[in-house]
Amino acid sequence: MSEKSHALRGVLCTTVGGVCWGVSGTCGQYLFESCGVPPVWLVCMRMLGGGVLLTLLALIRRRGELAELIRRPRDMAGVACFGVFGLLLCQFSYLTSISHTNAGTTTVLQNLNLIFIMLITCLQARRRPDRTQALALVLALAGTFILATGGDPRHMSISPLGLFWGLMTAAAVTIYTLLPQKLMRRWDKGLITGTGMLIGGLFINLAARSWQYSVSLTPLGWLAVGGTVILGSALAFPLFMQGIADVGPVKSSMLAATEPVSATVCSALWLHTAFSAADLVGFTLILVTIFLLARED
Repeated sequence: MSEKSHALRGVLCTTVGGVCWGVSGTCGQYLFESCGVPPVWLVCMRMLGGGVLLTLLALIRRRGELAELIRRPRDMAGVACFGVFGLLLCQFSYLTSISHTNAGTTTVLQNLNLIFIMLITCLQARRRPDRTQALALVLALAGTFILATGGDPRHMSISPLGLFWGLMTAAAVTIYTLLPQKLMRRWDKGLITGTGMLIGGLFINLAARSWQYSVSLTPLGWLAVGGTVILGSALAFPLFMQGIADVGPVKSSMLAATEPVSATVCSALWLHTAFSAADLVGFTLILVTIFLLARED
């Protein structure tokens, strides 16, 4: 495949993946607000369901490669770390933040992962951020401040827990973006994502004892669960990882800006979530950082 075709595939994968994440986040918001679903239970269903679907697909397409991966303990340990500290931490933080705020705000805070990646890159290179990076950092901090306070430092516009888990989501996205890079160069990306998600799903289900939760849902509620599993896990993660491989982590994060846009629009139209003028200013400042940093990639 030519370099141009790789770039086009990366653009499509990350853009569609971002939309899938945004819609699935709104499904999660609906389940929390209208159905009283515990965030931990939804994480269990989303991780295990997505892991099973992707691993079954890997068995169909790459049975031999999966068997070879299982025979390599060091690589399997890397996959397990990716599954628990990358994918699981990301999904747990993401859905927990939505339960305390809303899908739009959480997905915007998640995009602060680019700032984390930029700072890590500067530390590894032992250099200071350049002017563009410094401007992006200031805008990201200003946008986060406005989102958290509505521009008035005397009170919080979102709950401290919502802000904490939103920032944790950004940190987790940074981890799962950077952690599996060597594995992704040696193994099929769908295989690594599916196996890691299955391991993370088994871990959280056993740790949380998901079978002890009593959840009663309407058909629409189960449809929303299906949306979080299929759109948010089985489709979005593999698409985003393919995008990273094709166009790099920074440009992938820029293109995945479709996530907060789709989450904000979907939650406003479907769940009638109200966003203030300050919220929209905060959203804009954080999203501008993505385009500033992407220019440097």
